[in-house]
Amino acid sequence: MDILRLDFKSGLEALLKANPIRAIFLGVRIGDPTAVGQEQFSPSSPGWPPFMRVNPILDWSYRDVWAFLLVCKVRYCSLYDQGYTSIGSIHDTVPNALLCIRNDNNSEQKFRPAYLLADGRLERSGRVKRFSAPVCGKLSSVCNGLKIEDLNSNNMLTTSIIAVGDEILFGTVEDKLGSVLCRKLHSIGWATSLLAVTRNDIDSVAEEVERRKSTNDMVFIYGGVGPLHSDVTVAGVAKAFGVRMAPDEEFEEHLRHLIGEKCTGDKNEMAQLPEGITELLHHEQLPVPLIKCRNVIILTATNVAELDLQWHCLIDSLKSNGDLVLMAPFVSKCLTTTLSDVEVAQPLSKLCLQFPDIYIGGYRGSRKGPLMIRFEGKDLSRIEAASQSLCQNFQPGAFSETE
Repeated sequence: MDILRLDFKSGLEALLKANPIRAIFLGVRIGDPTAVGQEQFSPSSPGWPPFMRVNPILDWSYRDVWAFLLVCKVRYCSLYDQGYTSIGSIHDTVPNALLCIRNDNNSEQKFRPAYLLADGRLERSGRVKRFSAPVCGKLSSVCNGLKIEDLNSNNMLTTSIIAVGDEILFGTVEDKLGSVLCRKLHSIGWATSLLAVTRNDIDSVAEEVERRKSTNDMVFIYGGVGPLHSDVTVAGVAKAFGVRMAPDEEFEEHLRHLIGEKCTGDKNEMAQLPEGITELLHHEQLPVPLIKCRNVIILTATNVAELDLQWHCLIDSLKSNGDLVLMAPFVSKCLTTTLSDVEVAQPLSKLCLQFPDIYIGGYRGSRKGPLMIRFEGKDLSRIEAASQSLCQNFQPGAFSETE
């Protein structure tokens, strides 16, 4: 590393004068303030020393950058783990209020890491002037027309759901647990970012878990738990965390009470859990505790009734130790219209930018049926404002509200 103690332009001139450099790689992305008009290869601006700007990640999103850093295990500034999403100078950089974890019982401010920011368009919400007021409190800053405190009050925790089963991928069995689990998470204010199905294969499970555990507050995985050769979920989770499987005496005791002394070999196999990261979640209604590996919950439910019971027990267990935060519930509104997709596409795109805190989606029950526009968020007034803003773009009566 060469350090030039000059202002940026003078330093660049000195660098190019001392070295025959013709091109410089930059980390500019299309959403950055300096990216306007740039392409993958762009000559330097008029008035600056001549060189070719090379922008290899110009089209990368915020999520692309973090996916690369986490999957490839690239070292990065530790401030990103403390809630900072855009780091400038000490005068204009604060933790992103959207990542603040509210805890009424504890005045200490805590923030989730930068890679858990749900909407990458709000990356620069952490670039405001410092105030004496706490970041989690009221900040007089505005992002995309929306006050930071409004966004923060609607802060969401995210989760991924992974189903393991070749029989689902073959189409032999229909996965009913995923949609039910999505609704249960939705009811406690959590947003599901992904519902995936993976093969009964240790590497496939490990790869999916490794991707999701780093970009979500919690991961739920089910299927492939048991003594059969195709039950590879627990081993896949262990591989995702880079730990070995080891016998767990406490878990083996629970299994002994459940299945007796029969099938000793299989039972011992089932008692092997990821070493050093496993926590057993006990509940009086469960014959065998659920398995928690850091932020990954392994469910053993095979049908909706079993899932209902395990969910109830899980809420009780995790709520008591603070691992499962019950967030403000989602509220929604649905409009229907006979307008075509083409007619509403552009107004909807603009609306998404105007209301980044609201999920706005369109779908049809059938190709010839009416178009349904769904608004979902945690602030009913924002949802009403978004729906009214959409209606104002069209003739009165173009939209009607439905359940």
